Amino acid sequence: MSLRQKRVVVIGGTSGIGFAVAQAAQADGASVILGSSSDEKIDTATARLQGAHAHVIDVKDEASVALFFERVGAFDHLVFTAGDWGLFLGGGQIEDLDLAKARAVYDVRFWGALACVKQARKQIRPGGSIVLTNGTTAHRPRRGSTVASAMAGGIEHLVHALAVDLAPIRVNGVCPGAVRTDVWNDIPAEKREERFARMTERQLVKRIGEPAEVAEAYLYLMRGGYTTGQVLIVDGGQTAV
Repeated sequence: MSLRQKRVVVIGGTSGIGFAVAQAAQADGASVILGSSSDEKIDTATARLQGAHAHVIDVKDEASVALFFERVGAFDHLVFTAGDWGLFLGGGQIEDLDLAKARAVYDVRFWGALACVKQARKQIRPGGSIVLTNGTTAHRPRRGSTVASAMAGGIEHLVHALAVDLAPIRVNGVCPGAVRTDVWNDIPAEKREERFARMTERQLVKRIGEPAEVAEAYLYLMRGGYTTGQVLIVDGGQTAV
């Protein structure tokens, strides 16, 4: 099965894993619509990905989400990769936890995903699907990462519950490990590679992942018509050891 003549919406599709998913879907014959909170990112992404369409969306504002999907119209597959990397993903020890910041960790990646599912579901054509994104901190929490781990785990449970609620629309998730995206660009190149080496030295695949490799999991979940309620872990074996 291919994505030829399918319409694929990628929220968070202007950079990182989301952009890699959009590239791969387009290469497989899909028409791609990108969603991003930034006009600048949209302009850059559509210049790189000729033929893609894009609209601004604020996933924290349900009215903005509703308007986005109204503009998109009917489509086949929804992929949600948006993440607010400006927020802390750890939070520190419980006694030092800022609860206001802790709540905000859920705004984009959990509540934003749910808002998109709510507004998109009636426009997904028969045979279509939804793919959400979490992270390996759901399975391997670090000390001080209570909030981020709970949020990521919550997305996995959201996948399972939505698969039941929205059937026959298929709902799945991807759980990426360490991946080389722009989020790391604030670290100088030589120190960045040293950090990647430390992060991955205990993995079975002893290197950081590339966005295009992770994108393959999303493509499978869009094309795999007999798969629903599942979360694919793509982490170089990090959670296996």
